[in-house]
Amino acid sequence: MLLHLHLRDFVIVPELDVDLSRGFTVLTGETGAGKSILIDALKLALGERADSGVVRAGAQRAEISAGFSLSPPLAAWLEAQGFAAEGDSVLLRRVIDAQGKSRGFVNGSPATAAQLKAAGEMLVDIHGQHADQGLVRREVVTSLLDAYAGAQTEAQAVAQAWAQWRTAQQALLQARQEAGALAEERERLQWQCEELDRLRPAEGEWAALEAEHKRLAHVSSLLEDFATAQGALDGEDMSALALLAQAQQALERAAQVDGSLQPLALQIESAHTNLRELSHDLQRLAERTEADPQRLAALDARLAGWMQLARKHRVPPADLPQTHATLRDKLALLDRSADLPALEQAEHAAQTGLQQAAAQLSARRRKAAQQLARAVQAAMQELGMPGGRFDVALTPLDAVGARGAEAVELQVATHPGAELRALGKVASGGELSRIALAVAVTTSALQDTDTLIFDEVDAGIGGAVAQTVGRLLRKLGGDRQVLAVTHLAQVAACAQQHFAVRKLSSGKQTASLLDALQPSQRQSEIARMLGGNAQSSAALEHARELLASCEAS
Repeated sequence: MLLHLHLRDFVIVPELDVDLSRGFTVLTGETGAGKSILIDALKLALGERADSGVVRAGAQRAEISAGFSLSPPLAAWLEAQGFAAEGDSVLLRRVIDAQGKSRGFVNGSPATAAQLKAAGEMLVDIHGQHADQGLVRREVVTSLLDAYAGAQTEAQAVAQAWAQWRTAQQALLQARQEAGALAEERERLQWQCEELDRLRPAEGEWAALEAEHKRLAHVSSLLEDFATAQGALDGEDMSALALLAQAQQALERAAQVDGSLQPLALQIESAHTNLRELSHDLQRLAERTEADPQRLAALDARLAGWMQLARKHRVPPADLPQTHATLRDKLALLDRSADLPALEQAEHAAQTGLQQAAAQLSARRRKAAQQLARAVQAAMQELGMPGGRFDVALTPLDAVGARGAEAVELQVATHPGAELRALGKVASGGELSRIALAVAVTTSALQDTDTLIFDEVDAGIGGAVAQTVGRLLRKLGGDRQVLAVTHLAQVAACAQQHFAVRKLSSGKQTASLLDALQPSQRQSEIARMLGGNAQSSAALEHARELLASCEAS
């Protein structure tokens, strides 16, 4: 429920604070006084697009704050979005500067317009003064019926199934159209893959091939170096081992004289042992190293094959295994995209899924269409259209679309004996307004939102019908908050809370002010709305009668 609304420097409102309560509340005032400005401000707080035109002339920015009571679904949403909860209420705030830039806040934390809008959809349901225009648009009526049926999940499933079917259908059509080009591309990829399949380049193989080839190509120099190293260690002439043996003997003699030299003698002994083992290792390595012309030729051929394909694909030889894998993946993808039987099967399966989803949605719509038609038709009788009939027609389409298998159309017969025809073709402006109101009242009764706003949806009606509208809105406010902007005295008289908007001009400045009316003030305002002198006894008496009639009903 909307608890409080605060405006600062909004259009022609310098500053405004208003507290609201549950039940039926009306806003009235002279034409142009700014009755709908409050609704426009609330829409901005609920995430509607903003521009610099809402900033009062001479001000730096406009501010709108709306406080609402906190419902369990909204509390869960706040937690999911990371907004801190503050007691049992929530505050939505919007600031728009003179350059048109806006910022949003939820409980003081920055919020996007999309987040404000998401919160607003759980808080308020607004019916505008041009609601009748939407009732002749097929997409609006379809969404209205789905909402009434509680079939939004089924409608979303149909939209998703239709998108999947369209994707499958387009893939099939594209494959059929490009069959020739795909065949040529597949032949090219197949030939490239077969070349690489014959080579079978393995990951890491190129480096191993290069190392082995380098070793085999330099066998002679390796053997020569092994012999030179071994000769220096243990040759017939003066070698490292012979010299080390002499040093070891000398230190061992010295250690017999000076015991502290024993560690040095041990080090010499260890070095001698290590060098002797190194000499043996070199000898064994030389014995194992031999020329292998056949293996070297095989390596030459293998490396040449790598180089040839690497140049052909314009990649480093080491990247050839990855190139091979990429080409195989492309070929597999092309095979799948060119597999007409598989694509036809996928398209058929997607179409079947779409038809099944549409059938479930159609069943929900048929049941809800009958219920909605009866409810709106009953409301029409109260709104000055006795004998009028209403229907929600479901016309099967030639093919299932994103919105289902049928076209939804509102049909009406405004008097007994008349044929049901499309709403926009048979109803006058006043009748359209009344039917729109009947639909709004009927569907709003099922909404989860706790606040319903009617912005001059009673345009084009008057007299006893207007009083019926007022009573309907008062009844609707029995278990929720209903706020209506109206120019009809009969509607205003039925309100439980009444605010009057007035325009005040001072020099070059014009301001819109809001007054909460007491009972005596309500009589004067309703007398004014009746078109007479607000202070005349006749007009005041008529106003008292209207107020008494509404209280008694």
